[in-house]
Amino acid sequence: MTEAATTPPDISICIPNYNGEGVLRDCLQSVYAQHCECSFEVLLHDDASNDASLALVRSGYPDVRVIESHDNVGFCISNNRMAAAARGRYLLLLNNDATLRQGSLDALLREAERTSHPAVLGMPQYTLHDGSLVDRGYEFDLFMNPIPVFTIGTHEVATATGACLWVPRTVWEAVGGFPPWFESIAEDIYLCQAARLLGYPTRVLDAPGFDHWIGKNLGGGKVVDDKLKTTARRRALSERNKTAAMLLCYPMWALLILLPLHALLLGVEAVFLWLSGAGRGKVRRIYGAILPDLWRQHGDILALRRDLRARKSLSGWRYMRRFRWWPHKLRMLLRHGAPDIR
Repeated sequence: MTEAATTPPDISICIPNYNGEGVLRDCLQSVYAQHCECSFEVLLHDDASNDASLALVRSGYPDVRVIESHDNVGFCISNNRMAAAARGRYLLLLNNDATLRQGSLDALLREAERTSHPAVLGMPQYTLHDGSLVDRGYEFDLFMNPIPVFTIGTHEVATATGACLWVPRTVWEAVGGFPPWFESIAEDIYLCQAARLLGYPTRVLDAPGFDHWIGKNLGGGKVVDDKLKTTARRRALSERNKTAAMLLCYPMWALLILLPLHALLLGVEAVFLWLSGAGRGKVRRIYGAILPDLWRQHGDILALRRDLRARKSLSGWRYMRRFRWWPHKLRMLLRHGAPDIR
């Protein structure tokens, strides 16, 4: 149920939207169908859609607070704007192609208030197509590649997917939201890693969970018929932003060891994909822009890194102990072969 406008709600549900006419109704219905004792508001940032998204929302869901952008600004800025306008004590960042399972809001609020120390929360992620389990959060290898976790029971993880991410306002403000230049992809990795560095863990609930149309917005990002499907744009953003997350969060001694290895592995990966038929243009688009893009943002990266390091509550050794040494991409290559990049 929703609260009166004069009373701040418990939860602000923030839904970024770009041309989501085909998925928005299911997303919003799953929110308003929640049988919960908590109060919530729904904000939607429309990122200059050219379909009938806004008409659908305004005609069918008049309680939704719409923030309309006349320019396409991307996922990160969309969420930053909604968080700035939100009134709730907790933010639930929800993709427009995701639907909440019944009881999700109550379960998240109960877990958030069970302990006095704030934490980022996630839930089990299922595919919207067939209901199969995708993950119960993620761990990482040393190069910030996510490794799905399937542990039963509420547990701590390295990160939870940004498709449905619960963030206490205190944690959001401490981290400072998403770096706007991330655009999309791996922004959840950065937020959870920065929060962990500042002393705020990430936990994933045992149930109920959410269903997600993975790859609907940027294409790919999933295994189909035992083959990883992705797009050049998704892969380019992923590689750049995971590298940025390393630069922002890793202790200096780890960077001195891992960055040269990271660059070498990316180079080997680029050559392998080119030889396996990905095409020179796609390979250049994915890997050729990483260094120039990061250099353009080097001032912001240095300033944000200094700020995080000044306020960190974990030592570098404790922070790095969570990472797994075996490269996850190698495991995926041995299991599924070279990815199909479109």
